[in-house]
Amino acid sequence: MEAQTEREQSPEECWLRRLVGEWNVEAPAPDGEGTIKGRETARLFGSWVLLEGSSQMPDGSVHASLMTLGFDPARGRVVGSWVGSMMSHLWVYEGGLDAAGTTLTLDTSGPAMDGSGASADYQDVITFEGEDTRTLTSRQRQPDGAWRDLFCVRYSREG
Repeated sequence: MEAQTEREQSPEECWLRRLVGEWNVEAPAPDGEGTIKGRETARLFGSWVLLEGSSQMPDGSVHASLMTLGFDPARGRVVGSWVGSMMSHLWVYEGGLDAAGTTLTLDTSGPAMDGSGASADYQDVITFEGEDTRTLTSRQRQPDGAWRDLFCVRYSREG
């Protein structure tokens, strides 16, 4: 497959390229005590964006993650995956941009957090707040169909 030039890129591909760079990461700890801090490096891999993160938890442990995102022209959707060293589930994404072109919503499913062994629907919502700040909000669909935010990570571009 031939590489696309900048002019031929879809809005989704242009949006994904905005992720490329070095980022400082900050999020509240899961127990509400303290802050998780880390770094993320996002780079191009052909038409894919690879986002490699590492963060130190309040207990001193280090967690690593790898997200892959790309645009599938046949589906007209952004596709990808996420894995983290702290869990064994492979999260598989499919999603799209909002009309304003600032927010990418990625749908996925995985184990319910209640320990029941059931599956649940989740979304990771990435929003740019300018070129050098973005957030990722992870949320879970509730039995009534509403979405409940689980956590929000803030990214600030280095430099």
